[in-house]
Amino acid sequence: MTSTTPEYFTDLEHCVDALLRKVGKKVVIAGGFGRPVHIFNELFRRALADQEIHLTIITGASFCRPRGSSDLEKRFLDPFVSRVFGNLPELDYVFPYIKGQLPENIEIVEVFLQAGAYLGNAHAQQNYVYSNFTHWLRDMIEQGCNVFSQMIAKREINGEPAYSMSGDAYALDILPRLQELREQGRQVAIIGQVNEELPFMYNDAIVPADTYDFILDEPKFNHTLLGPPSPPVDTMDYMIGLNASSLLPDGGTLQIGIGALGDAITYGSILRQERNQQYKDVLAELGILEKFGDIIEEVGGTGVFETGLYGSTEMFADGFRHLYNHGILKRAVYGDAGLQRLVNAGLVGPEIKPQTLAAVLEAGLVSSRLTDRDLDFLQKFGIFRDSVVLEDGVLRCADGTGIVADLENPESLEQIARHCLGDSLKGGIVLHAGFFLGPQAMYQQLREMPEAEAKKICMTDIAYVNQLYGCEEIARLQRQKARFINTTIMVSLLGAACSDGLEDGRKISGVGGQYNFVAMAHALEGARSILMCRSTRTKGDNVSSNIVWNYGHTSIPAHLRDIVITEYGIAMLRGQREKDVIARLLNIADSRFQESLLQQAKAAGKIAADYEIPEQYRNNTPERLERIAARLRPEGLFPKFPFGSDFTPEEAVLADVLQSLKVKMGSRRTLFKTLAGAVGAAGSPPAAAMPYLERMGLDQPADIKETAIQKLIVAELRECGHV
Repeated sequence: MTSTTPEYFTDLEHCVDALLRKVGKKVVIAGGFGRPVHIFNELFRRALADQEIHLTIITGASFCRPRGSSDLEKRFLDPFVSRVFGNLPELDYVFPYIKGQLPENIEIVEVFLQAGAYLGNAHAQQNYVYSNFTHWLRDMIEQGCNVFSQMIAKREINGEPAYSMSGDAYALDILPRLQELREQGRQVAIIGQVNEELPFMYNDAIVPADTYDFILDEPKFNHTLLGPPSPPVDTMDYMIGLNASSLLPDGGTLQIGIGALGDAITYGSILRQERNQQYKDVLAELGILEKFGDIIEEVGGTGVFETGLYGSTEMFADGFRHLYNHGILKRAVYGDAGLQRLVNAGLVGPEIKPQTLAAVLEAGLVSSRLTDRDLDFLQKFGIFRDSVVLEDGVLRCADGTGIVADLENPESLEQIARHCLGDSLKGGIVLHAGFFLGPQAMYQQLREMPEAEAKKICMTDIAYVNQLYGCEEIARLQRQKARFINTTIMVSLLGAACSDGLEDGRKISGVGGQYNFVAMAHALEGARSILMCRSTRTKGDNVSSNIVWNYGHTSIPAHLRDIVITEYGIAMLRGQREKDVIARLLNIADSRFQESLLQQAKAAGKIAADYEIPEQYRNNTPERLERIAARLRPEGLFPKFPFGSDFTPEEAVLADVLQSLKVKMGSRRTLFKTLAGAVGAAGSPPAAAMPYLERMGLDQPADIKETAIQKLIVAELRECGHV
């Protein structure tokens, strides 16, 4: 905290003037997804104009609005982006950063890159800091951070302005580090920019105003939050999600991430909860129950979630919102180890009963002669009504009843049960998370949530959710039967995973918290690490296996292997012999690559020379899965967007059409065939095609080029069965 109250500003330039006066012309500013774009941009503008200012920006996944690389893509993207991203301002440094045109006095340091976007960018690759997200804030300090910045939410509570770190509460961990620098005489600053679009989150996210040196609070700087639209979910992703959902035990703990696979797990879990017999039938038809039923029985289950799940996750992704809305994310945990132990043992339940008071007394959580501290505890967790007061050893109730505060007195206990006990436990948390990122619908629901519901979500520091150190007792009690589910790019046949980089050293994205959760799964009793991996990848006409013999970059070492899932099944690897690890991964590999992988393992002497892959695992083909999915879709299963989309109906179709054309353009033979068919088409476009052409501004082509593009789109609409 600062030693004085913060300085408040409504003028951006005056705010940055004050910041520069405080820290000088060497500015090392850090911020995450909730970075205050206006402040970043003003500092960038100052550094461009004044070469004496040396500006280092430490952040992750620098965002820019999606832009089409061709006229066709621009026609599709521009109206969509304008509608979905609203008035979200651009980060002005991004385009010079992308183009390698940053001046020498400006540096960008990232710990997580926008996936695949900077593989050829020398500045990004050379200034990248390879850190677990848990250590990111520590490493910001190592990089010389003297300014930490974030957007904040504001609300009046009890007549006073209150500030919330909202979706950036992970940064609570940097505050004591910056305070240490202050005490060493260093000039550092913490700056917050109020944005009324931010949901106001309670619990740990609420911080005193004097957390900040400077607060910029001006309505004209409110803006749309960064919210990537929900992606489509294809058949292979759905199959992976179904497999993962079968490994979730009722009453357990869940961590998932953003994207199609996170949505697929969520969809599978909701199907399991709300259409349970159909869920089991699908797993049976896919052969999952027959091949992997013993694993499912040991690790997860296929029944409904009666107790429900609790979320403990780095990222509050949109999947958690849907799990909450569908009554799955409902297992509450409590911030007191003694009480949580009683809850875990079933001695204390959601409903307050006389036995509840007896249990907390027997556990030593309160004394028989109640003290002020005891009353605070009992009221904090709803065991006693808030109206009860303690005066001179007597409990005073709202109805005027006075009761001797002695829990060993039978008469007092009878009176307490009648006049003091609450209705249900309070203070329960169904989700702990470090930051949130999701579509606009997610932010809207969080903004509109009643306070009592919003308080069930605790945005907190990253050190709490990503590891056990410093909070081990309560974390172990809360994170019962944890399933930490992450995505990886490739898995070696010995169980190592590559999730974030290439073997030549270039980074694709970042390790984030993946390693932390994998390691924690091995440290927690009853926990499992689950890595999801699409079995293949396609580029043009070339299909490659994502299960490989070996790879030159590792995110998760083989000695931390546990469970791997592909669209074809589940491989249990923890504690297994090398030959069995190989055999189990071969069972869930695409059948086009199984034999060559097996031969590599045999050549290395890691599996018996006469080993053969069992016949029941030799039909791992996308065609088989697509046939099953096609049969089930008329039953309402596997929609392209399981939780809705920011696309209009016409845009959803056009996205398919443009993606199909893009794939064909990667294959010369297919492209020539498509072009020939389009050019050969005669006559006016069919009436059914007009809404799509109007959306693209091609209903009345102005020249030969637009006419050709129109014909290409109509031909693809026909081929895809849309007209």
